[in-house]
Amino acid sequence: MDEAGVAKAAVVHSSTTYGFDNSYVVDSCARFPDRLAAVGSVDIVQPDAVERIREWVGRGLAGLRLFTGGSTKEFDPSELEDTRAYPAWELCAELGLPMCIQTGAIGLPQVTALARRFPTVRIILDHLGRPDVTDGVPYAKAQSLFDLAPVENIYLKLTPRIFDDIKKGHASAETFFPLVVEAFGAKRMAWGSNFPSSTGTLPEILGTAQVGLACLSEEDRAWVFGKTAQQLYPVLA
Repeated sequence: MDEAGVAKAAVVHSSTTYGFDNSYVVDSCARFPDRLAAVGSVDIVQPDAVERIREWVGRGLAGLRLFTGGSTKEFDPSELEDTRAYPAWELCAELGLPMCIQTGAIGLPQVTALARRFPTVRIILDHLGRPDVTDGVPYAKAQSLFDLAPVENIYLKLTPRIFDDIKKGHASAETFFPLVVEAFGAKRMAWGSNFPSSTGTLPEILGTAQVGLACLSEEDRAWVFGKTAQQLYPVLA
């Protein structure tokens, strides 16, 4: 982080590595409380989910994530529509905990339903929900992403995946990102490095994002590269 010029960060634990044991991320972030915020996972469909969340928050967890699929397993959005998880969502609303969700287009209807049922819980959509942007303007293949814009408690995390995708097909940073800002507003967008899972050093990953978002205004970039994260995780403010 020092090398890249990154002052503070929300550190998300690896669900496929550690499951629901957040010890590594909370203990590590506790060593640098002025710079790091811990984000981890709890099995929110279990009867003891509320108790577990309270325990982890007591140890320093600043946010939760739901991993419904990705590079290590097929997407399964069924957890997003399981009513057994509602008490956990209600607790997130009570405690002001943001929920980061990793899913693909298949899970966006469920994300929308959750956001509307729990309107005070800020939901962060990892990798923008992996939209297909290869068709270029007006990005019709990514319409399911833009359909989320009216749901004001849905936020977007911009990761190396999208900065790679906007170089494919007819896509371009200059045509895609201004449309996303127009739809969602920069105050609902946050850069995420995905380091060290994504290829490259942290300075390289950040540099790619800075080049990709050069088409935005200085104020919009300030939100994407810092202010939005500070709103989502106040410990970083």
